[in-house]
Amino acid sequence: MPVIRSLAISFGLVTVPVAVVTATESHNVNFRRIHLPDNGRVRNRYICEAENREVTYQEIGQGYEMPDGRIISITDEELENLPLPTAKAIELVAFMPTASIDPIRIGRGYYLQPQGEVAARPYVLLRKALERQSKVGVAKFALSGRERLGLLRVRGDVIVLHSMLWPDEIRDPSEAAPPLAKVTDEEIDGAMALVDTMVIDSLEAAEFRDTYTEALNEVIAAKQEHRELPEAPQPAEPGRLVDLMATLRESVAKAQAERGEDAEAKVHNLPE
Repeated sequence: MPVIRSLAISFGLVTVPVAVVTATESHNVNFRRIHLPDNGRVRNRYICEAENREVTYQEIGQGYEMPDGRIISITDEELENLPLPTAKAIELVAFMPTASIDPIRIGRGYYLQPQGEVAARPYVLLRKALERQSKVGVAKFALSGRERLGLLRVRGDVIVLHSMLWPDEIRDPSEAAPPLAKVTDEEIDGAMALVDTMVIDSLEAAEFRDTYTEALNEVIAAKQEHRELPEAPQPAEPGRLVDLMATLRESVAKAQAERGEDAEAKVHNLPE
């Protein structure tokens, strides 16, 4: 797996050298920008405004624009050596119950791989402590040019580092809340019955696959072979919700039938 960078988990007085490696991979279909009349590739060109000429990618760096318009250049080496305690460390600052973390804050995950035999023992020690106490570690670390809040959790035999959003990066959800609506206890019981029929133990089932990418690959293959493009299925006509309880009972029956369960008894037990 590709190594992003080398860091060290700082756990009290214990230091665990680790490599941060990618834990996920993309299966997206990537497109190129083209000139439509002839399918020619369209490429970016980088123009220096000061010299009014095209420059190569190797000549390009990064800079911070001051309020007066001046540019202060910042090199990769300067970012690598920022005066931060987290510049080269994953600094564990607290531990929390797993259920206390709002999933909206959790971002991309990275595997932390212990570096060498010396790191293996404290690495396993931290992993087992997290496992037995059902806790996650909250840490600070620097990656991709900024300090981040992180979450350490266990997956199999490996410690996973997730980037997390800072508190002020989460918007107040009240603006997205629905208008005041009253539902009955019977309707809630019906919704809970539907939830019960749809409970699963794993996301590895066949229905959890990327059908968009599959359909896109079908279109690409058809165009490559000069075949007729596959037709898109017609969406179902949107229905009008007349009786919420009746709709819930129908949904429960349908979900149970799809799972091969006997729907009769459970459906009729729902409140009338």
